[in-house]
Amino acid sequence: MAEMLKISNLQLTFGKGSVNQNHVLKGVDLIVNEGDFITVIGGNGAGKSTLLNSIAGSLAVDEGAIEIGGIDVTSRSEHQRASLLGRVFQDPRLGTATRMTIEENMKVALKRGQKRGLKFGISRTDRILFAKHLEQLELGLEKRLKAEVGLLSGGQRQALTLLMATLVQPKILLLDEHTAALDPKTAEQVLKLTDKIVTEQNLTAFMITHNMQDALTYGNRLIMLDKGKIIVDLSKEEKERATVEDLMRLFKERSGSVLNDEALLT
Repeated sequence: MAEMLKISNLQLTFGKGSVNQNHVLKGVDLIVNEGDFITVIGGNGAGKSTLLNSIAGSLAVDEGAIEIGGIDVTSRSEHQRASLLGRVFQDPRLGTATRMTIEENMKVALKRGQKRGLKFGISRTDRILFAKHLEQLELGLEKRLKAEVGLLSGGQRQALTLLMATLVQPKILLLDEHTAALDPKTAEQVLKLTDKIVTEQNLTAFMITHNMQDALTYGNRLIMLDKGKIIVDLSKEEKERATVEDLMRLFKERSGSVLNDEALLT
């Protein structure tokens, strides 16, 4: 199986040299194969979002290396990595432009990683393509291509953002607690859609979640972070046998402390 991502000795400190210095990532090592769907859990301040932001290039690391598809991207900017990555954030408003229509947002997604000129026409072929992709959401959005995205509900908008992030297949899909701002029913729908898209496209994906049961239910691998280090890395077989209680026990064994983050335990 091809290696899609290699992280070596990743170190990152916020506020270095100040009284608020915070060593967030402490020598993270990780190898991810093509098609791995990794769920990521950990308490507040464990380094989950920082790890994803480092992969995306939103944060420059102090030490270590990041390779995507065999290419060293450590020194590349977020913009230079854009063609390799798809991202969905916790806030549904971050992945789309509110005052642009659904079809305009999807056209931008279709051009991800390409040079953008002054021409921004949406052809009939584009609309047929967009409608075909939107149909799989089963939300009726294929009939609302000219509707402004700001008129959509949070769940509709997040589903659209997920679709846009994978419209041009990325090397890696980064999902940063992308259902946390949704109500439970909508969150479940978006999670099932996520699983469907990742599986059908054989995407390599990271999904940060605040729910340990979801971390066990979805994906073929689970990693747990604590104080900037990966302390648990479960394979598909180990995940299938594990329970939430097992995860809590592993956390205590590897970290020496009790996991008491209420968000993870609900």
